[in-house]
Amino acid sequence: MSSSAPVPPAEKETGSALGPAAMRAVNRSALLGALFLMATSAIGPGFITQTANFTVQLGAAFAFAIVVSIVVDIAVQLNVWRVIGVSGLKAHELGNRVLPGLGWFIAALVATGGLVFNIGNTAGGGLGLNALIGLDATWGGIITALLAVGVFLSRRAGVALDRIVVALGVVMILVTGYVAIVSQPPVGEALRNVVLPEEISFLVVTTLIGGTVGGYITYAGAHRVVDAGITGVENVKQISRSSVVSIVVTGVMRFLLFLAILGVVAGGAQLAGENLAAQAFQSAAGEVGLRLFGVILWAASVSSVIGAAYTSVSFLTTSRTAPRTRSLLTVAFILVSAAVFTLLGQAPSTLLIVAGAVNGLILPLGFAVLLWVAWRRRDLLGGYEYPTWLAVLGTLVWLLTIWLGVQSLSGIAALWA
Repeated sequence: MSSSAPVPPAEKETGSALGPAAMRAVNRSALLGALFLMATSAIGPGFITQTANFTVQLGAAFAFAIVVSIVVDIAVQLNVWRVIGVSGLKAHELGNRVLPGLGWFIAALVATGGLVFNIGNTAGGGLGLNALIGLDATWGGIITALLAVGVFLSRRAGVALDRIVVALGVVMILVTGYVAIVSQPPVGEALRNVVLPEEISFLVVTTLIGGTVGGYITYAGAHRVVDAGITGVENVKQISRSSVVSIVVTGVMRFLLFLAILGVVAGGAQLAGENLAAQAFQSAAGEVGLRLFGVILWAASVSSVIGAAYTSVSFLTTSRTAPRTRSLLTVAFILVSAAVFTLLGQAPSTLLIVAGAVNGLILPLGFAVLLWVAWRRRDLLGGYEYPTWLAVLGTLVWLLTIWLGVQSLSGIAALWA
């Protein structure tokens, strides 16, 4: 059992006890919501921009970088979800148990980075609605934020959160899949490059890893599992399976987006400028393609607004915080992000660079705490014997995250150049 004795999800989020069959259904829904929360948090405006730029840069060889990053991401998420899920304690709560005050320091970094990136996510929502229906980008950003607020003002915010992120994730995958088919990419060439890449860029691989499991994204799904009460040794298989599927969902979306753009590039289209993905979609499917890009960008943005706000606030509260209080704090977080975006008209580029560097530092620091718990603090895991192979794998990946963190500092250095 978890050391924190969590309340069963059926009682924690609905306020009433349910029968065994109903509780299993609630658990499945919450786990599905948790894995899509992590996946859709990763699939934001930056994710789309990165994928487009790297596809144009590397062509079919980008397939290798995608697969390698997925493998590393799975190693990270397996450890993060298992330690947090078995302990029933969120990352900052574990940090405070390991070293008093450390957890709140990590929480401050996560919340600061999450706030800045949420301004960017709000801006992305505005651009998405502009591409979709021609709405002014500022009003589009405001509408995106208000829709996200509506999720957390729902009487059953947890259930609403789970359903909306799943729906948005499915929409993004289906729409991107359609464009990937229409663009007629050289699938065989892409698959061959998975095994025998024509070009290998470790910088691209590390950038993908940082963008998929960096900052608040690392903990989005695991914290959702704790809030849903699906914790303890008895749930370890479900938790581990969900952690892997969350990365697979992200990888599927990345690969479909890659194929959609690769088809356009392989067809001889010249993509240049800032919005390569929009150009690719328009080239593949004309005006309809541009509108579909608007759907994807908006869905990616609003889901990231939800994920960033939810996860950031989860670091500012504890497992004992009332769900309603947590929801209201999340609403305030979203409104502050929207207000800053409205005043500035765009995400401040300097702050985004700083926040990106902070995110690069959060991963090795927060991951180190979780690995310490896995190796040395069996008491926080309710006596659970952590798999040695998983702890070793996590430690090797942690060394990589340190290198990623050092690389991220170049973002701050660039400000003084």
